[in-house]
Amino acid sequence: MAKKLVIKVTAGADAPERCSQAFTVAAVAVASGVDVSLWLTGESAWFALPGRAAEFELPHAAPLPDLLESVLAAGRVTLCTQCAARREITEKDVIEGVRIAGAQVFVQETLADETQALVY
Repeated sequence: MAKKLVIKVTAGADAPERCSQAFTVAAVAVASGVDVSLWLTGESAWFALPGRAAEFELPHAAPLPDLLESVLAAGRVTLCTQCAARREITEKDVIEGVRIAGAQVFVQETLADETQALVY
């Protein structure tokens, strides 16, 4: 099994099942002791803002705020630089612990030894 898992979630409320799957996999991996890096891109970028995950609803799914909190507690959460800029989100706007970084950092993370990347 890969020792590191990089998950890029491109979906938000526009594709709730795909979004929920990404956050669920990230949280389960963290709980399993895997080094997780969750990237918020596209419509999932909004979940980097305080309170936005609480607005997300999907029947029979774990609450998104709980999943995000577990990843923030034991993994890394990154908001895509371009996605943030397009939505006028700055570092002062995001939840504590969320960093903003670009494609170069994503590429470095995904190409590291013993790393598996997933895109939702």
